[in-house]
Amino acid sequence: MKPKGRRQLYALDLSAALALTAVYVGFARLTADDGQPAYTGPPWLGALIAATIGLPIAVRRRWPLAVLLVVLTALAAASLLDIPREPYAAAGLAAYLVALAEPARRSVPALAVTLTVACGAVYLGETVVTPGEDWRGGLGVAGLVLLVICGGWGAGFTLRGRRAEAAREQRRRSDRALDDERLRIARELHDIVSHNLSLIAVKAGVAGHVAEADPREARDALKIIEETSRSALAEMRRTLGVLRTEGAPLGPVPDLGRLGALAAQAHRAGVDVDLTVHSTEDLAAGTQLTIHRIVQEALTNAVRHAAPTRCQVTVEADEREIRIDITDEGPPPAPARPVRELPGGHGLLGIRERAMMYGGSFEAGPRPEGGFAVSVRLPAEGNQ
Repeated sequence: MKPKGRRQLYALDLSAALALTAVYVGFARLTADDGQPAYTGPPWLGALIAATIGLPIAVRRRWPLAVLLVVLTALAAASLLDIPREPYAAAGLAAYLVALAEPARRSVPALAVTLTVACGAVYLGETVVTPGEDWRGGLGVAGLVLLVICGGWGAGFTLRGRRAEAAREQRRRSDRALDDERLRIARELHDIVSHNLSLIAVKAGVAGHVAEADPREARDALKIIEETSRSALAEMRRTLGVLRTEGAPLGPVPDLGRLGALAAQAHRAGVDVDLTVHSTEDLAAGTQLTIHRIVQEALTNAVRHAAPTRCQVTVEADEREIRIDITDEGPPPAPARPVRELPGGHGLLGIRERAMMYGGSFEAGPRPEGGFAVSVRLPAEGNQ
């Protein structure tokens, strides 16, 4: 709780404490029906009992069990001295905080002791020490005290349970948010590492394949490897910097305006990309990032498994859905391809997860005429 709210609660408790003290000072001065004082003891004792009943309520939030013990003892003494004219309101207030602040293993025994002492003192005071009621009347007054104390304790116990459930729900939400963030980071790191390392591995294979026959092409491949490595390192540093510190400078979020750069990177790795983008100007930033990552992963798969080849990338949007289609023509005949077995396997899974996150659909597989196709459909309302 905020300090301001806590101060307000302490102020309310202080007000209640002063009011109860004043009420019991007044009770100690009341006279009976025959004009004689109801309380016949010394005035200082009446004032002490009144202060012991009321003033501890001001600190009930700090020491709930101790306050309940002090208040209960004072109320029992007041009952036996014929002072009280109300059903143990101070005990109800103290029992409320005990149930709210203490675990059940302490608050339940405290309630049992409180009810036994309070009801016993009230019954003895009303029917034995200073008889004012018969046994039925004494039981009735004791029953009223029991309701007040149980009501206060029950309210505190219920509120404690609700707060505990709210805390558990908050922890569940935090855990879900943490899992979602871990998944998002894993996807981002996979996209960065997989895409760039695929280009590097492809060009490294080309350089090794033509190093002796065509040194110029090998140098060009090494230059692309250098540029791609620098780009990958910059993206990794930016991503890890965001994870390490708050307020870290962020680079531009990939969007549809950077699809051309993806196509250029794929071209350098041996995949000629025909890129078509229609009616995507008003898409939300999160949706654009998702589309960018889907296209990036599909092109990475094409580079891994089909280069050199041609690839058609189409991104279209209308009022109903967003359509993302990536198709390649498949690899050339086996003798013309350098061998490049690359690690991977999470690419299509990542595309599926991104599509499902937006409530979309995903299909991928070989085409009858050759090559491979990836098709994703996202609902248009998912980017609102």
